[in-house]
Amino acid sequence: MNVQKNPPSSWLERIEDIIHVLEGSTIGEIELTEGETEIIIRRSPGLVLTTSATMLGTQTGEANARQAAKADQSVPITAPLTGVYYTASPPFVSVGDVVHVGQVVALIEAMKVFNEITAEATGRVVTIIGTNGTVVQKGDVLLRIEPT
Repeated sequence: MNVQKNPPSSWLERIEDIIHVLEGSTIGEIELTEGETEIIIRRSPGLVLTTSATMLGTQTGEANARQAAKADQSVPITAPLTGVYYTASPPFVSVGDVVHVGQVVALIEAMKVFNEITAEATGRVVTIIGTNGTVVQKGDVLLRIEPT
């Protein structure tokens, strides 16, 4: 039987090739679109799962988290794509600064393109979560704004 290996032509073969290329890289997400087909590959190489020692500790932690969520009225500014997060030098915003809707608060570099991240609410910056120069994943909270 004579079997010939054809170049990757099916989506499955192409995806497998991309996954092999991504192994060992810092890329956490890639989106591919060809015609009407769209594929999103996400991975979490640093994901660590832990378990609680006691059920009481878990219940106490959940109650504290619910109370903190109720008290926290801030609006999260999230990463719209995966890439390297930059705050600039000097930073676009600092904790305590008042920002307005549409104001640039950070940059994310993806595929050598710098994308402006803008405020989605007017208010005071209460927390900056992202670290300058680190890779962020789509949906990661970068900073929080307390609406005014």
